[in-house]
Amino acid sequence: MLIAALGAILIGHLARGLAPNYAVLALASVLTFAGMGVANVVLPPIVKKYFPTSIGTLTSLYVTIMALFSLIPPLVAVPIADSLGWRLSVSMWAALAAVAIIPWLMLWMRDRRATAAATRAATAAAGPAASGSPSDAGLLPEISPAVAGRVWRSPLAWSMGLLFGTTSLNVYAAFAWLPELLTDLAGVSPAQAGVLLSLYAGMGIPFSLAVPVLASRMRSVAPLIALGFVCFAAGYLGLLFAPAALPWIWVALVGAGPLTFPLVLVLVGLRSRTPEGTVALSGFTQGVGYALGALGPLLVGVLHELSGGWTAPLAFLLLTLVVIAVAGRVVARPRMLEDDWHRTTRDEDPQR
Repeated sequence: MLIAALGAILIGHLARGLAPNYAVLALASVLTFAGMGVANVVLPPIVKKYFPTSIGTLTSLYVTIMALFSLIPPLVAVPIADSLGWRLSVSMWAALAAVAIIPWLMLWMRDRRATAAATRAATAAAGPAASGSPSDAGLLPEISPAVAGRVWRSPLAWSMGLLFGTTSLNVYAAFAWLPELLTDLAGVSPAQAGVLLSLYAGMGIPFSLAVPVLASRMRSVAPLIALGFVCFAAGYLGLLFAPAALPWIWVALVGAGPLTFPLVLVLVGLRSRTPEGTVALSGFTQGVGYALGALGPLLVGVLHELSGGWTAPLAFLLLTLVVIAVAGRVVARPRMLEDDWHRTTRDEDPQR
C-alpha cells in the first residue's frame, strides 16, 4: 500500500507539472493527495507492526521528519516558480517520492523472500498440508465487516476522528489563508508572510519530537490536549484583537496548537491492543479527520468572501476549539478501542 501510495504521489506530481489545462491539473492533484492520504493512514499500523515496543519513539521520528519537510515548500516554491516557472515548482516534489519509494521496495522484496523461505521450511518439515500462501504471511490484518461496524459505534474512535479532524481543519486553513490574513491585518509584505508561514510550520518540530514520547509515558494525555487548546486560542485571539502588535508571537502560538496532530497519530497505536484494532482505528480516525480537514480552507475562504474581512473566519476557528475540548476529554481517558468492542458485544448479548 505504501509503495502504491508513493507511486501515486510521484505520478501525480509529474502530471501536475505537465498538465495542459486546469482539468488535468485538478485530476493530477487528486491523485497526488490520495497517495498522501493513503500513506498517512497506513503508517501508524506499520509502526505498530514493526516496532510494537517503540511506538512513541518511531511516531515521534516520522512525524518530526514530516514537520521538518513542511518548512521547505513555503520557502522555495514561489522563488522557483518566479525564476524557473510554475511547472517545475509543482513537479519537482516527485523527486522526493522517487527517493522515498526505494527503501519500501527493498523491504517488500526482503519480506517476500523471508516469507517464501519460511513457507518452504514449513512445507519440508510438515508436508504439503502445512503449506500456505507466501503472499498472505506477515501482512497487516484485513479488517472484517464486524470490526468495521464496531469502530463506527466506538466513542473513542469518533472522539479521535473529531480531534484529528478539527486539528487538520485548522492546519489546512492556516496553510491556505495565513499569508493573506497576515498581509491584510498585520501589514507584512508577501515575503514576510512566507517566512511567518514557515515559522508556523516549524513550530510543529519540537512538539513532533516530544509529544509522542510523552504521550507513551503519561497515564492521561489531558495536559497535552489542554496545552494545544490554549495555544490555539491565544494565537487566534491575538490575531483578532492585536494582529500588528506581535504577529510572530501569534503565529508561533497558532503553530503550537496542532501538537494534537502527532498526539492522535501515536494514540492510534497506544489506544488499541491488537494489530487489527490499530488498522481499524487508523483508517477511521484519519478518514473522518481528513474529511473534516478538507473543509477548513473552503469554509474560511467562504466566510472571508461573505464578510469581507477576517473577523468571521477567526471567530469560526475559535468555535472549532470547542470540538477539541469535548473530544479531547474522551481521548484523554486511558482506554482501549477493544474495550468499546467488548462493551458493545455485552450490550447486544447480555448473556455474555
